[in-house]
Amino acid sequence: MINHFAKTLGLLAFISIGVLGLTSCDYQQKSQLERIKDKGYIKVYSRISPTTMSVGESGFSGFEYELVKLFAEDLGVRVEIVTHNDIAKILSEVEEGKVDFAAAGLTVTKQRQERLRFGPPYQSITSKLVYLKGTKRPRDFSQVDEQLTVIGNSSHSEDLYDVQEDYPNLSWTERSDLTTQDLLDQVLSGEIKYTIVDSNELDLMRQVQPELAVAFSVSEPEDLAWVFSKSEDNSLFIKVIEFFSRIREDGTLSYLIERYYGHLSKFDYVGSRAFHRAIESKLPEFKPFFYEAAGDDLDWRFLAAMGYQESHWNPKARSPTGVRGLMMLTQDTSRQLGIENRIDAEQSIMGGAEYFRLMKDKIPDRISDPDRTWFALAGYNVGFGHLEDARRLAQKAGENPDKWLVVKKFLPLLRQKKWYSQTRFGYARGDEPVKYVNNIRRYYQVLKKLEEPKPGAAELVEEEPEENDIEPADEVIDEAIEDQGDVEEEKQ
Repeated sequence: MINHFAKTLGLLAFISIGVLGLTSCDYQQKSQLERIKDKGYIKVYSRISPTTMSVGESGFSGFEYELVKLFAEDLGVRVEIVTHNDIAKILSEVEEGKVDFAAAGLTVTKQRQERLRFGPPYQSITSKLVYLKGTKRPRDFSQVDEQLTVIGNSSHSEDLYDVQEDYPNLSWTERSDLTTQDLLDQVLSGEIKYTIVDSNELDLMRQVQPELAVAFSVSEPEDLAWVFSKSEDNSLFIKVIEFFSRIREDGTLSYLIERYYGHLSKFDYVGSRAFHRAIESKLPEFKPFFYEAAGDDLDWRFLAAMGYQESHWNPKARSPTGVRGLMMLTQDTSRQLGIENRIDAEQSIMGGAEYFRLMKDKIPDRISDPDRTWFALAGYNVGFGHLEDARRLAQKAGENPDKWLVVKKFLPLLRQKKWYSQTRFGYARGDEPVKYVNNIRRYYQVLKKLEEPKPGAAELVEEEPEENDIEPADEVIDEAIEDQGDVEEEKQ
């Protein structure tokens, strides 16, 4: 009986091994793309940084994460994120096929291309040598001593080996256990004198840490791209190429860059320091009013950013056009909102919040945030009628009038007669709302890093582009202002 049972188990085991062997063989014969779809998820390596991915209470967010999530949705699978800050480990595990690819803000370099292959580039950056403002600025690498520390196995390390050919005495330290933020913190504290940072990361971090200064550029413009193993299986790689081709063509990539980077402009040290001083000296007095005015539907830090842009938190501010107070309300708007005293800080903040809500309610329901908020801000600044004129011009030009990325290129054209003559409300200084929105976005990002949110209140989900990504709008602004022959001053 026992022998018969043992024989039966043996036969079943033999059959099971055979079936598993056939299944395994069949699985191996499938393409990488087919295996991903069978599993139902794609496995991706990334780094935790402001320009790649971050983890909050609601899970992952960030520019790279949004791209990866969109790609996974295209494939009909979910995303499994593995994070690590050791770049050497990320690259080796991609090379060994332990993950499907890496989306970690990695620079395309010649050395890396010998081992790996890169997808289509999605951003261009330069490397900057960073030092502490107020200390001696090095003009080139001959003035950089041994207190230069960079991320280990990074593109910056590769750049330095190239630089060393011209500066043989150059030395540096590599750290794989630190992040870019860690190194910048060490520059600020004086632990090290110099580090090298990608321009997109530095642009974001200088908004909060304005004492970080740029000595010079280390590299020419370099591309960022996803990284894949050099496999004969091209199934996934081809899909990635198709994906980036589509999102470039339909504007999705430009929209994401605008969402995460569109608020950045040329760094202004003096303005940034003044803002930080105001946060320490002025904001505490008005914070309770912003808290109250925000209710449950607005972020108090967003209202505070509006207030700083309007008046630099000066309750007695006055403009040549007659708007007054901390939120710079007109007399008509104040009467409409029941504001008795425009220079009373509490009344002004309450009125400004309510007026912003009214403006946001006018935006068509089909437009979602963050575009809805940017449109409402533009309307708050230039008037809803002029905003609608710019949206109509965009629509006439065959572009999407529901995207701020598009409309911010048409608003400055309201300065030119050949454009405003086609509109209902006529001439407007349309460059001003573009700068207005960009400034508030920048102030808001700083306040989000320095101030705590109001418990239970809404937070505008809007992350941190680099300067190149906002140039199209800036170029239109400059052209509109310079084209004086087509400009007519607004009749009062």
